[in-house]
Amino acid sequence: MPPPVRFALAGFGAWGKLHAQSIAGNPEAQLVAITAPSAASRAEARQLYPQAQIFAEAAEMISLADFEILDIATPSHTHREIALAAMARGKHVLLEKPMAITLDDCKAIVVAAVEHGVHLAVGHELRLSSQWGQIKKIIQRGTIGDPQYVLVELSRKPYRLGADGWRYDQGRVGSWVLEEPIHFFDLARWYLEGSGDPVELYAYGNSRDPQRPDLFDNFSAMFKYPNGSYAVVSQTLAAFEHHQTVKVSGTKGALWAGWSGALDRTLEPSYFLKVFDGENLENVKIETHSGEVFELREEIAQCVAMVRTGKPPAASGLDGLWSAGLCLVAEESIRQGKPLPVGEWLKF
Repeated sequence: MPPPVRFALAGFGAWGKLHAQSIAGNPEAQLVAITAPSAASRAEARQLYPQAQIFAEAAEMISLADFEILDIATPSHTHREIALAAMARGKHVLLEKPMAITLDDCKAIVVAAVEHGVHLAVGHELRLSSQWGQIKKIIQRGTIGDPQYVLVELSRKPYRLGADGWRYDQGRVGSWVLEEPIHFFDLARWYLEGSGDPVELYAYGNSRDPQRPDLFDNFSAMFKYPNGSYAVVSQTLAAFEHHQTVKVSGTKGALWAGWSGALDRTLEPSYFLKVFDGENLENVKIETHSGEVFELREEIAQCVAMVRTGKPPAASGLDGLWSAGLCLVAEESIRQGKPLPVGEWLKF
């Protein structure tokens, strides 16, 4: 058996700790270094992972630690600097979404991965879900025909503050569209892959708090393709618990999937997937738990294979660039109050 793949982890907040658990829980991975910004979080990291080197700064860890892949789970505005520093040392990167909060930063990360010959995986872990990933397989089998309409919708409680309240600071978070709807843009584009690239997007959003009018509690966007197919991405943060819905209609049939939990990271979710092939309705059995905690474990396993064999990641840098780009076009559409041509805005 080959030696475990050596991971370093930048970020030890709530989601970063789950990354650490997923790495440490994979027998083919080894967590060798962690960056944690506060003294308290560094003490916790030392206690939980005594075999790992603990650092206060990502730059110091990248310079001194011996690892193969850097897992970046820090606030979004730090992604570019950390990713580029790791790539310059020849390290592979798993980068949490969004890749960055501007298109220029996203493009710089993609270019650096190519220039330094390293692998770049973007954390769109829903592609690895036993539920959302199963939908892609059903589409590929042609069970519902060619997909013409995709709805991805979320109703949930408000976002967590994040360390030092960064998620409610627009300078650091960028936008809330880049937080969770970015996953839904990625899923919808993935399901409609056979339609080519999106050509136009129109979005709406509003806020419950006049002190942060550009961080939208309620957000909806529609984007369409040259062949007439289109997708709807919608989210409210002004609700309760966590409930996600996906509906896809094709030229033959349709499917409907739902996921519910008291929290987004619950270990005991409820979920279902119904598929209609035009004649029969089937309740598809989901073999393993669906949910981002479980999908994160799959993501780490995928990264192990990527480092060892060069296996492509579930979501590449270009996929991450597209999803971030669609979010930023949606923000601009809300500001201008009109649909925007996607290609002219993204230009990549």
